[in-house]
Amino acid sequence: MILDKNTASKVAEYLLQIKAIKLNVEEPFTWASGIKSPIYCDNRTILSYPVVRTYIRQQLAELTIEAYGKPDIIAGVATGGIAHGALVAQELDMPFAYVRSQAKGHGLQNMIEGVMEKGRTVVLIEDLISTGGSSIKAVNAVKENGNQVKGVISIMDYGFKKAEDNFKDVCSYYSLCDFDVLVDTALDKQFITKENYDKLVKWKQSV
Repeated sequence: MILDKNTASKVAEYLLQIKAIKLNVEEPFTWASGIKSPIYCDNRTILSYPVVRTYIRQQLAELTIEAYGKPDIIAGVATGGIAHGALVAQELDMPFAYVRSQAKGHGLQNMIEGVMEKGRTVVLIEDLISTGGSSIKAVNAVKENGNQVKGVISIMDYGFKKAEDNFKDVCSYYSLCDFDVLVDTALDKQFITKENYDKLVKWKQSV
């Protein structure tokens, strides 16, 4: 869910400009899940562009406070959410930790890295939500650590119903931008044709 369409449009424009979002209807990308998709999102690209990085950091921090108030800890979800989470924690002058995709196979075998004392409230930062699987795994790890998860904040959300279903009864989640605003912005700013816009919308409806 997005809270501010103007912010979402600006984020979409930035992501398209720096090619963090790639759209290719004719030659779809293959995601790790095996899904053939005309869209590919790599929000790590944001880190290489100071102006965009600053804007995203500020907007993620504002959305965190607007949606959940100030938690005790900001936590990044590995791997894409680690850097962005650390930037948000810095912006809000708050403690930071991150959640691994799986427990470390040696040493203390931590799932959570950094200091996260039990009984604290936590907001998790993600770079991208598709089905929500990695986010929910991180949420459960934080809960199992004895903490309260206020919710998840991401840069981009594909808006799949599967994610909505997966998050149900787990926690709420908000994003700066979603698929619908992205394709509307891409058409408006002439990154895509109307024909490709229609194909993108049709693909989203089929997933």
